[in-house]
Amino acid sequence: MSHPYLISIKKIFSANADAKIAKGAKAYMLNQFEFYGIQTPLRRTLSKEFYKANPIKDHNELSIIIKECFAEPQRELHYFAIELLGHHKKLWSKKTLPLIEWMITHNSWWDSVDSTNTHVISKFFLTFPEFMEEYTYKWNRSSNKWLQRMSILFQLVYHEKTNTTLLTEYIEHCQLEEDFFIRKAIGWALRAYAKTNAKWVVQFVKAHPQLSNLSKREALKHQ
Repeated sequence: MSHPYLISIKKIFSANADAKIAKGAKAYMLNQFEFYGIQTPLRRTLSKEFYKANPIKDHNELSIIIKECFAEPQRELHYFAIELLGHHKKLWSKKTLPLIEWMITHNSWWDSVDSTNTHVISKFFLTFPEFMEEYTYKWNRSSNKWLQRMSILFQLVYHEKTNTTLLTEYIEHCQLEEDFFIRKAIGWALRAYAKTNAKWVVQFVKAHPQLSNLSKREALKHQ
């Protein structure tokens, strides 16, 4: 039996479904997921209203709801779960980290993984910096490409707070990976930091000739 929280949001999403939009979204995501066909602005409006009207006060319950959402076929429910965790920052603690890892490694594709970074991961490590190195190092050394991608991208919006020692170490460990999403992440992370320290990024690329052309091109896109 599904959690009442999930049953309620499914009814709301079903009432706002659009088959034409759903078909296009499914094709865009290479037919990997089903969709209700709710465009992002409307979905976020519906979700935020629901979060506020149905507060969650227990981390275990939050985890159960998130995992139940991820077990559903519709991608909007996965997005809903990610943003639900982002909404409940007051419940975050060390025990949130296994949940974050679970979310990264289930129903994984660039959209959900990067959304988890935007709404949760990047903010989590700013809130709990004492866990940053231990967990991101583990992700970087993982055989899971999505965990590796997050080890490189979690500092995307850190700007002057970027730990360049970690960024360097994590990119160097992954620079020979042939996976598109890791190569793209390397370039994206460097391009983002270039807004803060362009000279550092240019020097980094010159000092790492083994970087893929994709990573180099992305890194130096605005230089």
